[in-house]
Amino acid sequence: MRIGLPAAETLQGGSLKALLLTVLLSVFMFQLLRTVGLRAFSMASETYTSGTHSAAFVTCPNDTVARDLARGIVEKKLAACVNIVPAIKSIYEWQGKIEEDNEVLLMIKTRSSKVPALAEYVRSNHPYEVAEVISLPIDQAVS
Repeated sequence: MRIGLPAAETLQGGSLKALLLTVLLSVFMFQLLRTVGLRAFSMASETYTSGTHSAAFVTCPNDTVARDLARGIVEKKLAACVNIVPAIKSIYEWQGKIEEDNEVLLMIKTRSSKVPALAEYVRSNHPYEVAEVISLPIDQAVS
């Protein structure tokens, strides 16, 4: 009794092509199917897949800029939620001098896949010459 694939010489031209196509699709589809499976399992079992979401932090010069950025971020669906943390004190070096400013902090919760688009939006709409976007993957989350 022989178990396994038939020898190449016993396969017809169409059968060989079909076999090769099946093997190639299986190899290339593995990652997609794995990702979909993990997400489905995560939803069904109410668990969280580490790194799926990120927290991003952006400092703003005042409440008006913070509100405008936060509203734009949520309207453009770059984040599900933006918290505005008022009255933070920032001490930093800028152009060779130590500076101290009152600022407002945006705490942004988003999908990790949206971080590049979020950073681009912030940098394009922020009044600072160098707008920082610090992003950290969320290891654990509970809804």
